[in-house]
Amino acid sequence: MDELTNLGPAKWELSPREGRVPVWLYANSQLAEKMKRDRTLWQASNVSKLPGIIKAAEVMPDGHEGYGFPIGGVAAFGMEDGIISPGGVGYDINCGVRMILTNLTASDVKPKLNELMTKLFTNIPSGVGSKGRIRLTREELDAPLREGAQWAISKGYGWAEDAERIEENGRMMEADPSKVSDMAMKRGAPQFGTLGAGNHFLEVQRVAEIADEKTAKAFGIESKDQVVVMLHCGSRGFGHQVCDDYIRVMLDAAKKYDIALPDRELCCAPINSKEAVDYVGAMYSAVNYAFCNRQVMTHWIRETFQDVFKKSPDALNMHVVYDVCHNIAKFEEHEVLGKKTKVCVHRKGATRAFAPGRKEIPQIYRAAGQPVIIPGSMGTASYLLVGAEGAMKESWGSTCHGAGRTMSRHQAIRDYPAAAVQKDLDSKGIVLRATGKEIISEEASGAYKDVSAVVASVQEAGLSRIVARVEPMGVAKG
Repeated sequence: MDELTNLGPAKWELSPREGRVPVWLYANSQLAEKMKRDRTLWQASNVSKLPGIIKAAEVMPDGHEGYGFPIGGVAAFGMEDGIISPGGVGYDINCGVRMILTNLTASDVKPKLNELMTKLFTNIPSGVGSKGRIRLTREELDAPLREGAQWAISKGYGWAEDAERIEENGRMMEADPSKVSDMAMKRGAPQFGTLGAGNHFLEVQRVAEIADEKTAKAFGIESKDQVVVMLHCGSRGFGHQVCDDYIRVMLDAAKKYDIALPDRELCCAPINSKEAVDYVGAMYSAVNYAFCNRQVMTHWIRETFQDVFKKSPDALNMHVVYDVCHNIAKFEEHEVLGKKTKVCVHRKGATRAFAPGRKEIPQIYRAAGQPVIIPGSMGTASYLLVGAEGAMKESWGSTCHGAGRTMSRHQAIRDYPAAAVQKDLDSKGIVLRATGKEIISEEASGAYKDVSAVVASVQEAGLSRIVARVEPMGVAKG
């Protein structure tokens, strides 16, 4: 089944075609071959069989097997005959990443790096089951679920300008907390304002290379060695519970609407059904939870920099560059057969990457294109990209989301002893703060694909362009 036919630069088609539409992969030949080693291609082929899918089931170069859709999966569905599937969004709803500027240089930060990382690690709660500094009752959680990052800003956690520098202005208007279970509220309330564990992180980084000076300047990147902060986290146990709850709902819905599922993990419901509308209301509540989460942590990051460097966040020029989602389904307008058409785009482990001119891009960036932030693995580079026209034509305005795992956490613990990983980071001058040894092993860079090969692939395929490469100085891990 997994024969790949080259269609052009970094683009492949899976044959034989078994679904309603083809399966397309965006990757160099080495990354494409790696996808044959797990269930990525099988899962993508199953996605291609779902009702109402348009054009292709697509996989980004960081693709690997997930639940239902492969991680790195992108698919769009028609509004009349299409479906929505929790397996096409994932458990960590609106897992996403934010970049924050500073006007500091690496030489400014280096003497205070240990102090800075210790204080960031202290001020931003992290780890499995970690509890937040903001104590909200389940009833009080309703407002941030409806208002997203805008709630946090209204409570003093951030600047008014932050909202426009977030995908969807940090708020999904269709969020409906009444569609969220008591269990999700119970899990979400104490974890609000926490980083979490797994591949989530906070990094202090230096700009190592600028590939596109004009676009970099538009995004606030002025020079090499400028220090930025990257924050990667999601909706915590709240989003996980929403996904869990609605997988059960969608299994029943698939039977009710007589949808033939190629894999029960792709359980789904017609877009206009009650079950789908309820899921969207709950899923967007989790999206808003994650936007709000990253917003309150941005406030604490700014406070910590002020404490360490004795300058206000304003004086340190700590503007948000942008904040992007990785796991979401959204209703967007795209060109289908030459006509502007509303479709439901599922991005699971994929990033929106709109080309210049789209009205969804903030006015300050509209001429340049949407900023796209691609985190690497622990101790490796990360990238700032910009959306390109190829993404609008090929992949529903989507690109990759990171490095992508190549091995399980259990195998990483066996293969990468924490002491060896720590020694490697020390040799690179990277300061690490982590909650335990297991997470250091699980997140070793060897457990992931090469992020540089991933971003080179999306650039070659024309989905996005490299603007700058950043390298870690300090890492905080849950």
